[in-house]
Amino acid sequence: MRTVFVNGEYVPENEARVSVFDRAFLFGDGIYEVASVLGGKLIDFPAHVARLHRSANELGMRVDVSDDEILAIHRELISRNGVEEGVVYMQMSRGAVDRDFMFDTEKLKPTLVLFTQSRPLIETAVSKNGMKIVSIPDLRWGRCDIKTVQLLYPSLGKMEAKSRGADDAWMVREGVVTEGTSNNAFIVTRSGAIVTRPLSNEILPGITRAALMAYSAESGTPVEERAFTIEEARDAAEAFITSASVFVGPVVSIDGVELSGGKPGPITLGLRKTYIEESLKRAL
Repeated sequence: MRTVFVNGEYVPENEARVSVFDRAFLFGDGIYEVASVLGGKLIDFPAHVARLHRSANELGMRVDVSDDEILAIHRELISRNGVEEGVVYMQMSRGAVDRDFMFDTEKLKPTLVLFTQSRPLIETAVSKNGMKIVSIPDLRWGRCDIKTVQLLYPSLGKMEAKSRGADDAWMVREGVVTEGTSNNAFIVTRSGAIVTRPLSNEILPGITRAALMAYSAESGTPVEERAFTIEEARDAAEAFITSASVFVGPVVSIDGVELSGGKPGPITLGLRKTYIEESLKRAL
């Protein structure tokens, strides 16, 4: 049984409790981060904490714990649960109060919950076989750049992908791809250019996305930030996604159209190798 962290206490998972009046439960008024763990160490951790603060600031939400305390909690949970490879989820809400659309942030105590999941990250079915993607309309709210717990539509999108025999979905708005249901989307054009949509309110500023782009630039392979259509994606030489729990995930088909011969492409696999190697050098 895992140990989880709830509002200052480490407790067995079956004893973890959050108020029924918590605003994350009643209104989706919460934010979260997911940090990956390799060899018992945290990957890209400072960037995840920075994005937590950005999300909180955008929503006018208090963060009552210091960055050092957040790091200490992560490390304690990794140690107590013996996580060598996996992820740590951190979720924070504005707090609990009797149900009302209006709120007073200064009178609320934020709820803070963290838990771990041990799972393979380096050798996975996705890294070996790639992912099948289908396209769906992007019907989310207008602030997709904030990492909130409002994940119903992405969840429904994953279920639609599964019903269509695929692994995930890429969302399309106004004719161009925004992102995956829980990841950023990339293509590799037939001329060898790596392309991803530029940051805006319509996509999450992915931590893995940013790190991969930095590592690519250092190696002399810059990433073009521009919009692309699902038709261009289907005609690409390769495609892939980035996320904290997948790193760089090869995409082998889009809407039934095979890419790179239906198997992970060499550029994608090279980027994945680079990301893992460079991340391990900087792990905490």
